[in-house]
Amino acid sequence: MLTEELKGTIREAYSAIMERKSLTPRWGQRQMIAEIANTLARIPSPGEPAADGPPAVCVIEAGTGTGKTIAYAVAAIPMARALGKRLVVATATIALQEQFVNKDLPDIKRHSGLDFTFTLAKGRRRYVCLSKLDRLMAQGQGETDLLPLYPDEVEAPLSAEALPVYNAMLDALGRGQWDGDRDGWPQAIPDGVWFGVTTDHSQCSGRRCPNIGQCSFFRARDALQSADIIVTNHDLALSDLALGGGAILSPPEESIYVFDEGHHLPDKALSHFASFCRLHTTVQWLQDSAKLLGQAATSLAPLHSLERTLQTLPVEMEETAAGLQQSEQVVATLFEDVDTDAARDNPQLRFEHGRVPAALQQVARPLAAQFQKLAASLGRVESLLEEALEDDFAGLDKSEIETWHINVGGMLARAEGALALWQQYAVEGGEESPPMARWITLLNSGGQFGFDLRCSPILAADILEDCLWSRAAGVIVTSATITALNSFERFILHSGAPREANFKVVASPFDYANAVFSVPAMDCDPGDAQRHTAALIEQLPHILDTSEGSLVLFSSRRQMLDVHEGLSGELGDSILMQGDYSKQEILRRHREAIDGGSGSIIFGLASFAEGVDLPGDYCRHVVIAKIPFAVPDSPLEAALAEWVEASGRNAFMEISVPDAALRLVQASGRLLRTEEDQGRVTLMDRRILTRRYGRAILDSLPPFRRELGNGSQ
Repeated sequence: MLTEELKGTIREAYSAIMERKSLTPRWGQRQMIAEIANTLARIPSPGEPAADGPPAVCVIEAGTGTGKTIAYAVAAIPMARALGKRLVVATATIALQEQFVNKDLPDIKRHSGLDFTFTLAKGRRRYVCLSKLDRLMAQGQGETDLLPLYPDEVEAPLSAEALPVYNAMLDALGRGQWDGDRDGWPQAIPDGVWFGVTTDHSQCSGRRCPNIGQCSFFRARDALQSADIIVTNHDLALSDLALGGGAILSPPEESIYVFDEGHHLPDKALSHFASFCRLHTTVQWLQDSAKLLGQAATSLAPLHSLERTLQTLPVEMEETAAGLQQSEQVVATLFEDVDTDAARDNPQLRFEHGRVPAALQQVARPLAAQFQKLAASLGRVESLLEEALEDDFAGLDKSEIETWHINVGGMLARAEGALALWQQYAVEGGEESPPMARWITLLNSGGQFGFDLRCSPILAADILEDCLWSRAAGVIVTSATITALNSFERFILHSGAPREANFKVVASPFDYANAVFSVPAMDCDPGDAQRHTAALIEQLPHILDTSEGSLVLFSSRRQMLDVHEGLSGELGDSILMQGDYSKQEILRRHREAIDGGSGSIIFGLASFAEGVDLPGDYCRHVVIAKIPFAVPDSPLEAALAEWVEASGRNAFMEISVPDAALRLVQASGRLLRTEEDQGRVTLMDRRILTRRYGRAILDSLPPFRRELGNGSQ
């Protein structure tokens, strides 16, 4: 498929961008372009049978500064067009996807000579639902007979807060001054206000909706059908795959995916295939729904086919609520042996090897059956209401049918979510390999206690094999940090990426000799938390230059707070600490201080160790308090480690060390953001020099000049 003509198109596009933007061609970019083009050449041309060779999957770690956006665009756009496939570019965040659409792609199109169209894809929840907005305003005072979309997560707004916003939305839509996209509204919209007028796939009546002609979501979705490139984020791409593919985006078989910041892909996938049920709020939801459906029998009387189901549904819901209340008693008994006083936040009970206690299985089985029955009944009602939206019934207007369809759709989605959880708790769980992680959290909200039951796969390998690797026409995964300990094994374990795929490391063009990696001499290590914190308080004033921009990264909030308190007399005015302001405000104040000729020191946690861009004088020194081993409080990570150990392997060396090495590379990467940058990375953890695993972690870091506390380089 990679003809000489196609090679020429790719070469000419790259050369044109370099020349017209006065850029210097980079060896790493050329490597990426060749790797991607050769990988996508494995895809059969239209009309050709599928080949038996290796899959069209490519995983590329491209060091910071490679210019990977230009590389994958220049290679993948011509290949996708030649193959008759749609290119789906998924970024990790909405901010990155908007940068790609508003800046990067227009720039590439203008300078490359390539002709292509592109559009931005967002989920339904980013768009206003005109049907919901109409009902809220028609019913007055913001009161509604619609069930809230996320009652467990978002508190309903006060009418005085919501109504002015809803009025302004209707006015802006009517004037054509707003397209219904939340991100295009000029002011921030509180979640409670926004969720009142948005929807998800479960409550949307789709093409049967009377407002379909003006629907913001479907207008945006229709644009996807003709675009050569669809730009989205990981969450929407995975949501579409979880729905079977082709629900919002193009079908996987007709798509070439690029997952930028692809090291997030496995964790993102897990979140889309996990299940949960909050007992107390689900009981309340069932009781509220039963009352609401009690009114439906009268409201929907002309729909005779619904009469019997609408009479039995409230009874089924009350029975299910009673079953959940019984399960609460069983769960409370399980927590009798948990030291809830020792837990600072919400205490958790994780089931070893994913095995469900017999007492919980006994209540889970009938609950799974009850939710199965409930989902089937609600499914029948939803289907009949969808049909009714297309017909005329005497004495029943379309808006009333639509209101009930929205409500029943939401009920069905929630019932199916609870069903998935209880089916996973109705089995013993000991025979799975790898096992599911199952755990319960005791929630305390203002003195009101409740239980949150969770179940999740511990690895995304099987999930991604089923919905992505085996189905997509082609997949490109790229990021500045994918390998751990100079190996792709960690990514393969978590993602299930085919071993026959192309794996490539493209080195950064940065000159790491411009920076020093330092490990100062210390007489303690983080294993003794109290002494280590005291050592940080003693040494940081000598290490940090208060006249320059610095970033100090902690793995523990407690240690960050203690160090900040200990330094308040010496560095106090120079420190901006995470939690005192929003992340954006801290970065703004930091840049403002540096621009004004002052120094500034940011104290941050993991969210500042990745995705923070402070080039030049904004960051001349990165201090890392300790090797960023994961805090052992994640049930998923604990379940994964437990499974590895049970398999006769070493979880610390196979999971903890590679994870920590990857995080350390990400944290160190905050220093050099441009080819001219220089400075210092200081790790306040001597274990990298004294422990058996330390050398492997040290050797996985970029080739900084080294100043090590034991005198070695």
